[in-house]
Amino acid sequence: MADEESEGVRVSLDIWHPNCWTLEVTSTTDAGLLGHGVHAIDGVANGRFTAYADTTDALDELVAAIRASPLTESVWETDDGHGHGDGGSVPGSASRGIVVRYDLDNSINEALVSRGFIPDEPVRMQGGREYWTVLVQGSRRTVHERIAEIAEEKDADIRVDLITAPQNGSGIFRTDDLSERQREVFDLARRRDYYQWPRAVSAGDLADELGISKATLLEHLRKAESKLLGGDVTDSL
Repeated sequence: MADEESEGVRVSLDIWHPNCWTLEVTSTTDAGLLGHGVHAIDGVANGRFTAYADTTDALDELVAAIRASPLTESVWETDDGHGHGDGGSVPGSASRGIVVRYDLDNSINEALVSRGFIPDEPVRMQGGREYWTVLVQGSRRTVHERIAEIAEEKDADIRVDLITAPQNGSGIFRTDDLSERQREVFDLARRRDYYQWPRAVSAGDLADELGISKATLLEHLRKAESKLLGGDVTDSL
């Protein structure tokens, strides 16, 4: 039998932590951020991000909020395109690459990486929360222990949404190609045990919770499932 500690798991984390400019600006604007890495230069955090929104006005509002935040030192823009350089898609209709300098102590990145949590997708910042998908070597027990350490160290609220054991490189859902709405619907369905049998919740219940019609919810789920399972579907939602 393989050593449990030598196995890797893929973990989805939903994080809030104090003194974080990304959470501040995404909680007060109708826009989001994709994080592509944080590097310490001269003791200051330098993070590369893609800012995105449904409109250029909302995008401008987000970037202005980042510049105005007392938690950031400087912001410079790298492009106005839709790509973020990592081969994936960007939610929204408008996007912009930016690099932000800020206090290293206010980043949770080092606390995660130093404990073996390796980002497997760009980090999403939306609605005042950070969403990390990471790979980590260890058992489920040790993963939870490390997360508890980080939560205590950073005074953070960290929710473990999903732990999936890799199976020969397959069987792991990659959600980075989903639209923001598709991800929201799929994540809610998974959290509410919609995919368990017997189902703990109906499609109508999920639709009511999201304030959309049942038909719209099912269409979002259909397109999300098709992308996750490698299907070919035209995305209009």
